[in-house]
Amino acid sequence: MSDLEDKREQINFISVDSAPKRFAGPVSEWQAPKMLVLFTLLAAGQLWLVNTELMAGIFPNRDYVFSAHTGRHAIAIRIFLISFFATFAGFSSGNVYVRALFGLDLVLTFIAGCAVFDLANVLAHFALGSSFSLHFSAIASGLFGFAVYSFKLLERGFMPARIRIEHIPVSQMRALLRLGVTIAIAAGIAIWVGGMKLQAVEVMRSWTLLGGIGPGVFLFLPVLFAQLYFLAIYDVFMAKKTNFKPAVSVIVPAHNESYIIKDTINAMDRAAKHYGGDVHILIMNNNSTDDTEEIARETLNACKAAKGRVINVPKPGKSNALNAGLDACETEFLIRVDADTLVGEDNFSRAMPYFTDPAVGVVGGVPVPPGGALFDRARLLEVLVKHGFYSVAMGAVNGVVGIPGMFVVYRTHHPRYLGGFVEGMNGEDTDISLRIGELGFHSVVDPKIRYISEVPSSYSHMREQRMRWFRSIYHISSRCRDLIYGPNMTLRGKVILPYMLVNSARRAMLVPLIIFGILEWGLAFNENTPIVWQSIVAVTTGAPAIMAVVASLLNGVPKGILALPEYLIFRVLRAYFTLESMLSILIDVRGEDLERVIRLDIIPNKPNRVA
Repeated sequence: MSDLEDKREQINFISVDSAPKRFAGPVSEWQAPKMLVLFTLLAAGQLWLVNTELMAGIFPNRDYVFSAHTGRHAIAIRIFLISFFATFAGFSSGNVYVRALFGLDLVLTFIAGCAVFDLANVLAHFALGSSFSLHFSAIASGLFGFAVYSFKLLERGFMPARIRIEHIPVSQMRALLRLGVTIAIAAGIAIWVGGMKLQAVEVMRSWTLLGGIGPGVFLFLPVLFAQLYFLAIYDVFMAKKTNFKPAVSVIVPAHNESYIIKDTINAMDRAAKHYGGDVHILIMNNNSTDDTEEIARETLNACKAAKGRVINVPKPGKSNALNAGLDACETEFLIRVDADTLVGEDNFSRAMPYFTDPAVGVVGGVPVPPGGALFDRARLLEVLVKHGFYSVAMGAVNGVVGIPGMFVVYRTHHPRYLGGFVEGMNGEDTDISLRIGELGFHSVVDPKIRYISEVPSSYSHMREQRMRWFRSIYHISSRCRDLIYGPNMTLRGKVILPYMLVNSARRAMLVPLIIFGILEWGLAFNENTPIVWQSIVAVTTGAPAIMAVVASLLNGVPKGILALPEYLIFRVLRAYFTLESMLSILIDVRGEDLERVIRLDIIPNKPNRVA
């Protein structure tokens, strides 16, 4: 694919979706570096201050801790979070007054929560005669800080309006039983390993950063997801293999895709031949200024198995193109394919039989990079971990939140019933999959459905893509916060969406956390700190490396392990892009009441496309 790689080098993609005008603003490439410089100075100053003789008498734990916890912590997590909150707010998108209010809200909310932790410790000391460990307090403070950041950003950022999420309850007994058993097994293994007195275990425990988390906690999630993964693979193996070949429509939103649209159409033609049923390709030419339309028409006319046409959509925006394609669709099933995706020859044939089960609503697979460009090797491991492992595993408990729009199959009725694809925000593919799931339908991620999806080959293109992607979790959580705050007890709404928000906060803080760890270790103001240089490295190499190796082997791609160094570096770059993405969110002077109940119902078959 050398020609394609050469063309990718010339791409500097940008569209109206890069920064939806109501919800995101431009971020200079110097904004995050300037924030990190101020963060470093503020954090270093506070670390010096709490280690002076006077302040050490007030804060003997060398952190803003106001009660006598037992033991010690790895880093001064409260100083870290306050430093991050203040500097992030100072460089966020808003005027000086707005940024000041935002910073105060973050810092004071966090301090109030920490005061509750310390008060509980004092009460425990008087009532029980024992105190909580500082190790536990550091972990609790860190997790609370992540939650404060993500939910305050959701509350104060300009976000899509809340909609009523229609929820149709179905039996979750099987999913709950599976989840309960796998959690119990994972916890048992984690406790067993954590209790070992082996020297290797003690070394591993000392080589982690946040509060000295040991290998027992470290192992819990990998063991849990490994079990869920094998259950999901069992489900895929046992699924119906009926020869099912209904007519399908393939909608392809295309904006300035002249470099690849011919390859995209030809790949779908080969898949149509393998499939054997009627395939109608709809190229939605979305305000292109290059030769996309002409090349697409010529290529469609030359197709041997598929039929198709080009439909011009002058209004810019991917969702506009998708909704125009949805309106033009005349088949019971709809396949969405991105214009830079080359579907596999068997993709249609493998996906469609799942729909013989009336409980299945969405089917997707695993994207793989073309290979050969700057980020492709790292991206391979990323997709194997995220899509080939975690997403597959969540299918075992009906917990898939979203299936990426690069390649995904729907029953046409579902997106129409839900009012089409949401316009004017990021994450329209996850939004529609999530809401179909809440209608009671199952989302399937088949790891054998693999397709080639474009990977940006330049820094600027990768930055644009990731800022758009990482902002989407906030847009989706805001629009669908009925799941988080509403009465329906769903796994997606009460566990997975909040976890995704908190995880986004953790990722945005990764680079500052590394800097802070280096400060604690390098400046050595606190002579009693247990932090060593290995603990700083472990933040980016420990669990991520293990999960990458496991995902590569389970997906039958052992060569992916060779890209491990590039993947670990890419994870840090990805975290930096997350920070930039969060800085792009426009901040409002007033916070919105996220729990406010609305009285709007989704009206079947009526437009509900405005974010």
